[in-house]
Amino acid sequence: MKLNIAKKIIKEHLVCGEMIPGQEIALRIDQTLTQDSTGTMAYLQFEAMGVPRVRTKKSVAYVDHNTLQTGFENADDHKYISTVAAKYGIYYSKPGNGICHQVHLERFGIPGMTLLGSDSHTPTAGGLGMLAIGAGGLDVAVAMAGGPYYLRMPEIYRIVLKGKLQPWVSAKDIILEILRMLTVKGGVGKIIEYAGEGVETLTIPERATIANMGAELGATTSIFPSDEVTREFLRAQGREEDWREIKADEGAEYDGGLEIDLGLLEPLAAKPHSPDNVAKVKDIGKIKVDQVAIGSCTNSSYADMMKVASILRGKRVHPDVSLVIAPGSRQVLTMLAQNGALADMVAAGARILECACGPCIGMGQAPASNAVSLRTFNRNFEGRSGTASAKVYLVSPETAAVSAIAGVLTDPGEFGEEPGITIPEKFIVNDNMIIAPGPGGNSVEVVRGPNIKPFPVNKELDNNVAGKTLVKVGDNITTDHIMPSNAKLLPYRSNIPYLADYCFMAIDPGFPRKARENGGGFIVGGVNYGQGSSREHAALVPLYLGVKGVIAKSFSRIHMANLINSGILPMVFDNEEDYGKIDEGDELVIENGREQVQRGEKLTVLNKTKGIEFKVKMPLSERQREIILAGGLINYTAKGGGKQC
Repeated sequence: MKLNIAKKIIKEHLVCGEMIPGQEIALRIDQTLTQDSTGTMAYLQFEAMGVPRVRTKKSVAYVDHNTLQTGFENADDHKYISTVAAKYGIYYSKPGNGICHQVHLERFGIPGMTLLGSDSHTPTAGGLGMLAIGAGGLDVAVAMAGGPYYLRMPEIYRIVLKGKLQPWVSAKDIILEILRMLTVKGGVGKIIEYAGEGVETLTIPERATIANMGAELGATTSIFPSDEVTREFLRAQGREEDWREIKADEGAEYDGGLEIDLGLLEPLAAKPHSPDNVAKVKDIGKIKVDQVAIGSCTNSSYADMMKVASILRGKRVHPDVSLVIAPGSRQVLTMLAQNGALADMVAAGARILECACGPCIGMGQAPASNAVSLRTFNRNFEGRSGTASAKVYLVSPETAAVSAIAGVLTDPGEFGEEPGITIPEKFIVNDNMIIAPGPGGNSVEVVRGPNIKPFPVNKELDNNVAGKTLVKVGDNITTDHIMPSNAKLLPYRSNIPYLADYCFMAIDPGFPRKARENGGGFIVGGVNYGQGSSREHAALVPLYLGVKGVIAKSFSRIHMANLINSGILPMVFDNEEDYGKIDEGDELVIENGREQVQRGEKLTVLNKTKGIEFKVKMPLSERQREIILAGGLINYTAKGGGKQC
């Protein structure tokens, strides 16, 4: 059989199932990663499984999301993660060492391996030729315990890159063009595989930028070949022994695809408030810019930073613009400091931030009211920046830097000749902020601060499931809408009771009160419900508040999996017109719920308030139905279900 890249790696790691789109498969996981926002919960869940040591080839715990320590909460959680890592055999990347995806690309990623991460941008490592997938923390905990990762076999969608980029056009513009063409729903149920002679012209950081924002397409993951460019990158990192060639067989089949002529692309920007709201920079016009933020796991590599430094050299940031820059890793920051590029940035008027996610997740640098902020990040959801009225545009580092000087959104082609950047043959390697695990076991005490609370666990599904419609929301509701993760709330990532008071706060501040007064109930949503972050708090907090089910027109992949893992019914309208027949406050009943779920057919929901019935689909595998019946993955595993493939 002629195999594409994705199927080659899946076949090597297939535990059970067949590579038929839509059928459930289980994959052996080689590596895992967590970050501090989702990691504390993942490790609490891992500890609950009673496994003495991780069973992956390598697991890494990163602290990169909330490195601000305005109180004891963050420091306590970091201490918890570091002691769990030492006890259970996990590598620990200390605060300040860098963003998980950038550091993993530099120091740990290996072509042909599988990587499961409790962060939706884990597919960044697909730029190296890894099969890297974002998932909820509980799925990652199961993988660390040696269990397989279950998912529905995706379609493999090939994007052929032809030609070569013109000056001032970057990898960010490639993925923005793909988002313009396919939208934020275009990758759902798909692995995006890149091919064509254009791939050979892209460096590993450029490939990683494209793979990173495949998450915004809703794709399961994105993947590039592992070729001589990959080999050169790993050689420069002192890891050439990790390289292996991986390419698609001649004549390999795909489930769909498109072609993009790189030579025809121009600088692009995603306008507020969605990554697929894309237009040419020159067509948007010279709007006044108040803030420019450069960094994030999308565009914080050495090459990105050097382009920015070259543009800023000898120039001055416009007096009306605040420019902040966050290198993606300590390796990048060290090299910028040694070659003088950091001085060029500072001299121009840039503010240098810590090597962390920072403003991308609303962790500092919130724009002024009604401000225009240009960001090299991957998401511009309304309010994500920390300022509800801000207008956030996603752009390339080149566009960001040139606009910071001009004070208005500017096509970088107007700046003059593009600076040439040379990728070093050897990167500086200093891993002294990555703590390797020791012998572990009982010799290590896991330190738990007072902010760490037990996570909620559901009970077996009742035969009659009833409750009021607590909230009705529209299309493309993100996990940020469901459970915000801003600078004020992120310190409470391991305290579900505290977070519960803020569930749906941006949409309906009264939601927690209604949920408590009614003993829980249902959520009704539109298309692509739960897009965005892999944050399982968006399922755990509703579970804590008694939510029994979510009925939507469609779900994002990771959030639907998190609902199943929590034992919350994820239901899809059989007829989307029925969405209009439900109002907030309507009482819904699923009679003989257990029997209906066991049959695996469509469920009948009675709207008692309006006296009508409607059908919903719950497209689950037999294993997923058993998880729902058990009241979630923890209960299912405790009953021995986790031992079955």
